[in-house]
Amino acid sequence: MANVDELILIIDFGSQYTQLIARRVREQNVYCEIVPCTADLSSYDSNRIKGYILSGGPASLKEPDSPRLDRSFFNTDKPVLGICYGMQLMADALNGELVRSENREYGRSLMIVNADRSILHGIAKESRVWMSHGDSISRLPESFVTIASTASLPIAAIASQNKKMYGLQFHPEVHHTVEGTKILRNFLFNICGCAGSWTTESFIDITIRDLREKLNDKKVVLAISGGVDSTVCGLLLKRAIGENLYAIFVDNGVLRKNEFADVTAMLSSLGLNLRPIDASERFLERLQGVEDPERKRKIIGNLFIDIFEEEARKIGGIEFLAQGTLYPDVIESVSFKGPSATIKSHHNVGGLKNRMELKLVEPLRELFKDEVRELGELLGLDHRFVGRHPFPGPGLAVRVIGEVTRERLDVLREADAIFIEELRRHDQYDKIWQAFAVLLPVKSVGVMGDERTYENVIALRAVTSTDAMTADWAEIPHDVLALVSNRIINEVKGVNRVTYDISSKPPATIEWE
Repeated sequence: MANVDELILIIDFGSQYTQLIARRVREQNVYCEIVPCTADLSSYDSNRIKGYILSGGPASLKEPDSPRLDRSFFNTDKPVLGICYGMQLMADALNGELVRSENREYGRSLMIVNADRSILHGIAKESRVWMSHGDSISRLPESFVTIASTASLPIAAIASQNKKMYGLQFHPEVHHTVEGTKILRNFLFNICGCAGSWTTESFIDITIRDLREKLNDKKVVLAISGGVDSTVCGLLLKRAIGENLYAIFVDNGVLRKNEFADVTAMLSSLGLNLRPIDASERFLERLQGVEDPERKRKIIGNLFIDIFEEEARKIGGIEFLAQGTLYPDVIESVSFKGPSATIKSHHNVGGLKNRMELKLVEPLRELFKDEVRELGELLGLDHRFVGRHPFPGPGLAVRVIGEVTRERLDVLREADAIFIEELRRHDQYDKIWQAFAVLLPVKSVGVMGDERTYENVIALRAVTSTDAMTADWAEIPHDVLALVSNRIINEVKGVNRVTYDISSKPPATIEWE
């Protein structure tokens, strides 16, 4: 946990919106962390905790195996806000009663405020909210009162008369709830008494201080890729430990076109103690014949660690390995929902060996991507570099669907380079969160020069987002897409068809694998 003076703990019960709650809290300059409902809350410094938020979730408290908190939790003197499932859990734990709705209520609803209690202070008498629930409260716990309702739901918001406990049967964190931000601000500032002092500048100061205390005079190797995350991580470590940082940039054979040379030059210009290593042959040999995406990630992650440990032994005296792991990496790689399934293992998190010689240092693991970009600007990185699209740790290995071979990589590199070149040329690149090409494991029939062809299919993917937790497909002008398609088919040997992916996240992920 970050060494901060105030903290909101968000206890996750599996809601698709949990990460969005965290984003909304962070936007108010209040530090928060998501913890699974199975976490040991006693491991957190209670003096720093300003309040708790209980997330929604897909389960029903009418089911015996639904996730719960020990009833003793509600003896806390800290403020508690329960959202949807979190509100029902609170009512159930405090001897209220729930009823199973015949039909799940999902979507916009009109909330009517019955009492101007502190969490609804200043909220309009009537306002639109976003509902998503199956169960509802039929009898309030003792000392609780109803403070809002809807036409179909008599108990839409509740408050305790003798404790700072509140429940909302709607989602204040989604933009469909018109006054959701104001409701959250009431909880954070009026009820929890947060100062709202967690800023990017304060993060830099706190992190550099913590790194110096943790690392002292120790030597650290940094896994650096030239992406925003690992580069910002490197600049923070450089400020903290200077020449004791050794930045290792590995060509894993699945980089984009000209990436190794371009990134080496860029990182050298930042004054980092850089060690470029060409290990492409080793990676491609290990990946030969492998089609399963999780195996690809594990193979690449394990070999990366082998190389870092080899380099560490050459340098001598290295105890730590640093990575640019971000909060979405952690969230998607570790189940925050008890029995729920991990979406995928990330190279930075799930791809690591179970036993390593080096201890991990991950100074960015509590930040979202947009926060890291802001951090990069403050550390002096050029805006063009800070705005680079994310690139996965396993690189093109998870964009070549199926077996990874040198020939298939070459096809993808050329197609991807054309796509990015045209996006930049037509001023689309900076409007997009992430854009890339994918080589599909299928071939299609085509006609080129009066001859029948049977060649590869390239899928183009481009999304808009703020933090990668959710994303929409980017509406690139049709003439630009047509130009990209024509260039790829005409210039990249072995491709005769180009498609455009119009899936959002969720239900799809941004990457195909």
